[in-house]
Amino acid sequence: MKQTTKRNELIQAGREIIVRQGFNAAGLSSILTTADVPKGSFYYYFKNKEEFGLAIIEDFAAEYQLKLQKTVNNHQLSPLQRLNSYFAAGQAEMEACKCVNGCLIGNLAQELAAQSNVFRDRLDQIFSEWEAQIAQCLEAGQNAGEISTDINPTKLAQVILAGWQGAILRSKVAQSTAPMQIFVETLFHHILGKSTAS
Repeated sequence: MKQTTKRNELIQAGREIIVRQGFNAAGLSSILTTADVPKGSFYYYFKNKEEFGLAIIEDFAAEYQLKLQKTVNNHQLSPLQRLNSYFAAGQAEMEACKCVNGCLIGNLAQELAAQSNVFRDRLDQIFSEWEAQIAQCLEAGQNAGEISTDINPTKLAQVILAGWQGAILRSKVAQSTAPMQIFVETLFHHILGKSTAS
């Protein structure tokens, strides 16, 4: 149990530093100091920094999946309500961190996609998993008559996730969630075919 706890502490410390500084700039010494773990112990838990980075990605992906369960996969809400809750949760998180952190997966994709096939493949897989779940929500909305059927839900999900990630990046630069709000308003009013976003 103690070993598992220390490993988790390392992962959480790494997440906090990497989401702000980036993977390459994050030094092991600062991560170890934050987690209060000696350097020798790091290599007991992780073979190298790449394995550590992958563990952080898996931890974030698992946490994000819980958010998807509460939003786009929440069948107690209508499909449009699910989408609205997903975007509202994202905006709330950005406001909570004062638009500093953004999405860890998006951040790492921009930084590491051209550097590592291992990271790129896993990050691409995660994006595809998110797109598939958004597509299922969109298809349910189309079947319920809430969302326009003029576009393929799989392609629309790809557009939505790409646009949302871009809006998150723009919000980091602008230090404001306004780009995220503009994206949501445009999506609901002009793309989905319904004017139901708050």
